[in-house]
Amino acid sequence: MGCNMDSERRHFLLAAALAPAATGLTFAADRTKKDKVEVEVGAVEDLMREHGVLNRVLLIYEQGLRRLAAREEVPPTVFHTTATLVRKFVEDYHERLEEKFIFPEFEKRKKLTDLVKVLRKQHKAGRDVTEVILRQAAPARFRKAEGRDDLVRAVRAFIRIYRPHEAREDTVLFPALGKLLPTKRLRELGEQFEKEEDRLFGEEGFEKVVDQVAAIEKKLGIYDLDQFTPKVTGK
Repeated sequence: MGCNMDSERRHFLLAAALAPAATGLTFAADRTKKDKVEVEVGAVEDLMREHGVLNRVLLIYEQGLRRLAAREEVPPTVFHTTATLVRKFVEDYHERLEEKFIFPEFEKRKKLTDLVKVLRKQHKAGRDVTEVILRQAAPARFRKAEGRDDLVRAVRAFIRIYRPHEAREDTVLFPALGKLLPTKRLRELGEQFEKEEDRLFGEEGFEKVVDQVAAIEKKLGIYDLDQFTPKVTGK
């Protein structure tokens, strides 16, 4: 990880910048009332945009793994902050909504039950993996090679679970939900989701979570979208 003074200073600055988020999703101040625009988001759209947050989390994890593999600067707070966000937003909020409101709609109608069974199983596995990431991202464990090795395995496992998991929900489960439930019920679910989001994260909770993700991306240098645009040659 580098032992000279400049390296340690860079490590400290990156860790310090990320530290506030590890205390429980510290967010930017709310927008003023006059800047707010009320937009009704349906249940399916709500779930799918939350998957967009999850996708950005996976990119953060992948960048953290690349830095570790290249022996570049990456403090443990990168993984701990991200895993804390996963625990609060993905597992304790998004997945609980699916388990409480979405999966039962399929189970009681005996539709896509095999898929729902696997999705539930993967939720449980994902929480177990996040627990490992949180534990191994503690500074004392992260400093040890075996701790970092365990963390790398856990992060890789998390990515392996959730790439196909969210893709299957977006292309199979959620489209089927739109056909399974009447418009009125979908609207009611959307309202329930919004109330739960406000309860857990405050007003404009989704926007605050997106800001939190963006802050981590900026610290890792992967916020600029254009850097992912390929430079095509040979034309």
